[in-house]
Amino acid sequence: MQNRDRSVVVLISGNGSNLQALINHSASGDYRITGVISNRADAYGLIRAKQSDIPTAVLDHREYESRELFDQALANAIDNYEPSLIVLAGFMRILGANFVQRYQGRILNIHPSLLPAYPGTNTHQRVLDAGEKMHGVSVHFVTEELDGGPVIAQESINIEAGDTAESLAIKIHEKEHILYPVVVSWFTDGRLRLESNKAYLDHKPLADSGATINDS
Repeated sequence: MQNRDRSVVVLISGNGSNLQALINHSASGDYRITGVISNRADAYGLIRAKQSDIPTAVLDHREYESRELFDQALANAIDNYEPSLIVLAGFMRILGANFVQRYQGRILNIHPSLLPAYPGTNTHQRVLDAGEKMHGVSVHFVTEELDGGPVIAQESINIEAGDTAESLAIKIHEKEHILYPVVVSWFTDGRLRLESNKAYLDHKPLADSGATINDS
């Protein structure tokens, strides 16, 4: 494992709290963040990266005439860093099929729900409106289906009386900041892979709900 490529590029659009969690954990040596790319020049995550001396790049999607042209420019920017893994951390752009196929098995995303339930946006309010008792966060491989790739790991929380979308967001963020760095480490350690649209950890296929940190 000593010669394994542990380089990671992180894609962001906003505050970058998950990026910060990944930066903090990278001090362990499990992986190294070689670049941070944002589609928004005002993303605070870029400041987080620069404070940790991580190279950054900005590609404003509004400057491209089509999604395909933006995806191609994004791929070129990513390839400049030669990463083994691409991590989406609040990257608010839907990636096209050609882009996803280009990096198949090498893109992770984190989503604030217990997938396959509640893909898409506004998950905290939606689980409240549905009267759910449990909520959570999922890390999954990115495929052409939005929020539909094989789940790698999940962590859950109980929804308490009086919870709001804002309070759930805070609780979920706490879980995200613990879970995401662990899953990234699984990949860079060579323990995690995507094969035939199935996630494998330590050569064993994961259940549809993925693993938990305690399973590792």
